[in-house]
Amino acid sequence: MRFFVLTLLIAFLAVFASASLPQKAVIVSFPNETPDYIVIEAKEGLKAAGGEITHEYRLIKAFAAKASTKAVEAVQIWGQKWNALVEEDEIVRANNRKRSSRFFRE
Repeated sequence: MRFFVLTLLIAFLAVFASASLPQKAVIVSFPNETPDYIVIEAKEGLKAAGGEITHEYRLIKAFAAKASTKAVEAVQIWGQKWNALVEEDEIVRANNRKRSSRFFRE
């Protein structure tokens, strides 16, 4: 266990050197059966790499963050064992319109 944590820490510290790169908004989620300490380690590792946790979800094991592309890639690689899903945080719409003219008048 200590070796695993040490390896994770070294990987994130290597990414820390490239923390000045442009940051990307992501959502990192884990399956419900994932131990809580894994989610905590992922958040701490992302912070150590210069990232910022912007939101922590309570109903699901997930968090939103802003981090460099290298830090995000490190989390993806590290999270493969736990089936972590790392996806870009973006606005999703059901259609291409910004708002429906049926309910709103411009």
